[in-house]
Amino acid sequence: MVIRSTEQLFLLSNTSIYSMIVHLIDGTYELFRHFYGLRRFNKGKDKPLGATVGLLHGVLEMIEKGATHLGVATDHIIESFRNKLWPAYKTGEGMEPVLLAQFHPLEEALALMGVVVWPMIDLEADDALASAAHLAAADSRVDKVCIWTPDKDLAQCVTEDRVVQINHRSGEIRDERAVFKKFGVSPKLIPDFLALVGDSADGYPGISGIGKFGAARLLNQYGPIEAFPKNVLEGQRKQALLFKHLATLRTDAPLFEDVNQLQWLGPTPAFAKFTAKAGEPRLLDRAITVAAKLIQST
Repeated sequence: MVIRSTEQLFLLSNTSIYSMIVHLIDGTYELFRHFYGLRRFNKGKDKPLGATVGLLHGVLEMIEKGATHLGVATDHIIESFRNKLWPAYKTGEGMEPVLLAQFHPLEEALALMGVVVWPMIDLEADDALASAAHLAAADSRVDKVCIWTPDKDLAQCVTEDRVVQINHRSGEIRDERAVFKKFGVSPKLIPDFLALVGDSADGYPGISGIGKFGAARLLNQYGPIEAFPKNVLEGQRKQALLFKHLATLRTDAPLFEDVNQLQWLGPTPAFAKFTAKAGEPRLLDRAITVAAKLIQST
């Protein structure tokens, strides 16, 4: 069944149609989103945990709407193994200090709220999302996997309408057909596509002279870069394969053994201490109320 809106997605949660939907959240993106969203109103007077609190409320809102199994991936350290392969790959340089300082408290707060969190060190948050999607999709009990991020890297994980990508801000749901419509290639060719056109957010330029339409045409004609005739990329083939390696997400991180480990069962007792420290009693009240409703419904 093709779902076109997040409202429809949550309405179908825990029904005879979908008994288990796994939600995988890009915590790094969401922290950025909340931080700069607050900047529009706070005139630069950032609260030390403002973006963290906003993200936690966002997760609780998802649970209120029906999410039961979820996990959040973060970049515990911004740099990863990819920086060793390509020195110009993205780093934490230039990041707002007050934003960077919220990553570790966010990870702690999520765990205290009872949410599974994957703080990545050598791998990236994107690798964690890809690995979690791979593990969840392989479980026959899972009806659908939703990856909550607009990051184009994650489009490579989309599988028909079983594993989809969701933009939290716009509510857009991207299945395999939508990926092809946007990029002109199937999900499995997204690493090749990004290798050719580059990814400025991640810090690699792509192959000179090849744009989006040219990349899609080459990939649909020849398949992956490895299958290109030798004269197509000429002296840039080696670099294209390096960029493909950078763009290819890892799916082998052993994040969980059983998908039910992602089920939210309520906040831990220590969450009260965090909310008191953050000056956000409403966050604790909301978590307790949602947990109580879950108990009543079971």
